[in-house]
Amino acid sequence: MSRYTAIATSEGRDGRAVSSDGRLDVKLALQKELGGDGDGTNPEQLFAAGYAACFATSMRLVADKKKIDVTGMSVTAEVGLSPNGAGGYQLEVTLRTKLPGALSPERGRELVEATHQVCPYSNATRGNIPVTLLTD
Repeated sequence: MSRYTAIATSEGRDGRAVSSDGRLDVKLALQKELGGDGDGTNPEQLFAAGYAACFATSMRLVADKKKIDVTGMSVTAEVGLSPNGAGGYQLEVTLRTKLPGALSPERGRELVEATHQVCPYSNATRGNIPVTLLTD
């Protein structure tokens, strides 16, 4: 795989975020829970979508290497934003992986743990953001 760099520009939580190629162009808004009108997406939703997609793709790669069929698998990312006690905010992530019914819980857990070791988002967040892994 060759190197890839995504480029996006934003005006802030009450503005727009646009990718350099124009394929991403979204209205951003401060969440109602934080005092905004919530009339747009927010960075946490974008992060959740990116992490879920990256983790699911990474899982397919790991599953292929292990000869595991994950047809019908999905990943849901929950990204929380809360005060950090020092005047700022912190993120926390829960990844909920829905695996095919034919996969044993033990084998599924092994697959999720192995995926967490290779997923670029997991590698970027490790040691910086608490990430909880759950399988349904």
